[in-house]
Amino acid sequence: MANSLDDVVSGALRVLDAYGLEYCTMRRVAGELGVQPSALYHHVADKQTLLGLMADRVVAPVEVDADLAAPSQRLRTAMLAGRDGAEVGATTAAFRLGQFALETALADHSDRDVARTLLLYVVGHTQATQLHRQAAAVGIVEADPDLDASFERGLAIILR
Repeated sequence: MANSLDDVVSGALRVLDAYGLEYCTMRRVAGELGVQPSALYHHVADKQTLLGLMADRVVAPVEVDADLAAPSQRLRTAMLAGRDGAEVGATTAAFRLGQFALETALADHSDRDVARTLLLYVVGHTQATQLHRQAAAVGIVEADPDLDASFERGLAIILR
């Protein structure tokens, strides 16, 4: 049975949750789907394209409205919901691989520079939060109880 593009993205997200972004390889995604790696290239040109599609899937449920704080919080929640979700967001934002619809929607309620700054802040803070929480979960660092509040404070500074 052939896999669809949706199957490939879903499989990649399962691999991401199981192994993290560092080990989310095309070979591992193919294994998750029970196909040869070459089969993936019928759906995506390369891993960067797949990362963009993964990021788009992660942020797809984020609704944007005029209150830019609310979609920022929803984006953070969406990225924190899965392992390395924020790292996928950071990678795709840095390389401009995905999340364009979200950035455009934010710009529709502000302007392009505010949207880009807001997106980079939310992704960056969320990535740091996710990394810290993962390290705290295995005892490398002490948990920081201020992460959520510091996100809110930073968001308020940007949206002044």
